[in-house]
Amino acid sequence: MADVKSGTNPLFLREEELRQCVELLFFAYRDFTAGPDKILKDYNFGRAHHRVIHFVGRNPGITVSELLDILRITKQSLSRVLNALVERGFVEQKHGLTDRRQRLLFLTDEGTALEQKISTVQRQQVAQAFREAGGEAVAGYRKVLAGLINDDDREKALNRIMKK
Repeated sequence: MADVKSGTNPLFLREEELRQCVELLFFAYRDFTAGPDKILKDYNFGRAHHRVIHFVGRNPGITVSELLDILRITKQSLSRVLNALVERGFVEQKHGLTDRRQRLLFLTDEGTALEQKISTVQRQQVAQAFREAGGEAVAGYRKVLAGLINDDDREKALNRIMKK
């Protein structure tokens, strides 16, 4: 792996160093999504479908409202994606136990299989990068990612992630 500038005092990053990090993020995202994109293409799904499958898989019984809050998309956008996933048998909706108006979302067996197929590719990528970077870098990476989350949402997001 190419040496990424290290030893730089993060309190005094120059504009060029910040631009390089932003660019690294673009390249990393491109390659992080390439494997899933290839798998999703076989199903005529896109990244929006992937995000729904991911969060429903990680949060069985999540409400549509909670999913909208996480994804920060319009009801119309979610409805289009969710309807396709339900119609094709990847996601099922159940009524809430206390409020029948609530729609609780669950992956079907087919949805779980697709989620596993996609997440395996990404977990392998992350695991390889972590092995190459070492434990201290992994801790720093997690701090940086957490720092990129909006201040108002950070605690809620971290609590959601860490409860698993």
